[in-house]
Amino acid sequence: MATVDLVMPKLGESIMEATILKWHKQPGDPVKMDETLLDIATDKVDSEVPSTAAGVVDEILYNVNDVVPIGAVIARIRTSAQSSADSQQSPVDSLQSTVRSQQPVSSHTQDAVVVDSYRTPKSNGSSSRFYSPLVLNIAASEGVNMSELENLQGTGNEGRVTKKDILQYVSRKRQGQSSTQTTQVSREQSPAVRESTNDQQTQSNYQVGSYTGNVEIIEMDRMRKLIAEHMVRSKQTSPHVTSFTEADVTNLVMWREKVKKDFEKREGTKITFTPLFIEAVVRCIKKFPLVNCSLDGDKIIVKKDINIGMATALPSGNLIVPVIRNADQLNLVGLAKQVNNLADNARNGKLRADDTQGGTFTMTNVGTFGSLMGTPIINQPQVAILAVGAIKKRPVVIETPHGDSIAIRHMMYLSMSYDHRIVDGSLGATFLTAVAKELENFRSDREF
Repeated sequence: MATVDLVMPKLGESIMEATILKWHKQPGDPVKMDETLLDIATDKVDSEVPSTAAGVVDEILYNVNDVVPIGAVIARIRTSAQSSADSQQSPVDSLQSTVRSQQPVSSHTQDAVVVDSYRTPKSNGSSSRFYSPLVLNIAASEGVNMSELENLQGTGNEGRVTKKDILQYVSRKRQGQSSTQTTQVSREQSPAVRESTNDQQTQSNYQVGSYTGNVEIIEMDRMRKLIAEHMVRSKQTSPHVTSFTEADVTNLVMWREKVKKDFEKREGTKITFTPLFIEAVVRCIKKFPLVNCSLDGDKIIVKKDINIGMATALPSGNLIVPVIRNADQLNLVGLAKQVNNLADNARNGKLRADDTQGGTFTMTNVGTFGSLMGTPIINQPQVAILAVGAIKKRPVVIETPHGDSIAIRHMMYLSMSYDHRIVDGSLGATFLTAVAKELENFRSDREF
């Protein structure tokens, strides 16, 4: 009998860790090749991890809710499919050979990274501790030295420092609080003591006091906690400014109404307003590329790729932002198919981890829920987000060569929040006005 190591697969660019949601098998259970062994979650996407071998589950190394670095061994499977020589390999050699030989288990699962690459030596050289690249990047950008990291209590598996830990530490440090009161805890604590400490921290984060009267207490689910953390961090990172304008989209509305049946019949997908809005946004980004960037300290990173994130509501009420990559290279039909496919996959829980990565600009349609306008929060690390409101018929003044007149038109408000560190009011307002003009100048005789 030989043993095969199952590692946490790579789930997408920049994803360095994942949370275990559920084990479908327990030690002693038989498992088939490609049979789902566990469910995992990244920041927003849940995924299934299939077995890379057929055999019997020998050992499970992590528990539910543990945060595991990419490339870490999470389970071992006994199998007779390998030679006994393979089973005599050292743990590191076994992991490395498994990583090299493992084929992708899905379209977004690629060669894994050896877990030792996430291990950083302690300053005294006596032992080592896991630090994900994400944690190290945050520490470097916030001026947290290695000595502080070594004294920082981690809430992850075996006391590992997670993204949440480092962000909380930076927040306390900014507020001038003594880090020694909350961070210098012996790493040799027993699991029971660590679990008690983690529970206390969780309660302090989400419990604000006692409750009186007729109330119902609802625990945030994992996604809602992540959304809350992301929104708070965005507000703390970027000085938000929001500009507003309105657009007469009568030509666009009438054109869509005229072609929607033929469009669906010919292309096999519906034409909604979203791809029409995205088309206008992409054209304006080409004219004003500075809204398609991010900041790295005092460096402005202008993105040459135009990857549009579209905020999508899930049946649970939570929000997710799948990304249309290289939107500038797609025509209207291509945009419509991408929008509909991503929206369907989001609602059915079929999004891949890569589907939510790499966005450079985000658009949210608050009009879907009847809102006239909104003040959206920037999707970090982007610097701008556009909100389109509900389209309403209103009487407006029309200027003609023969004088002014009043007509019933389809009107829509647009609003854009932007990072005032890089996007000034003049650029933000000019870009937003340009998008409105693109929509107003929509050709009603165009082909699709």
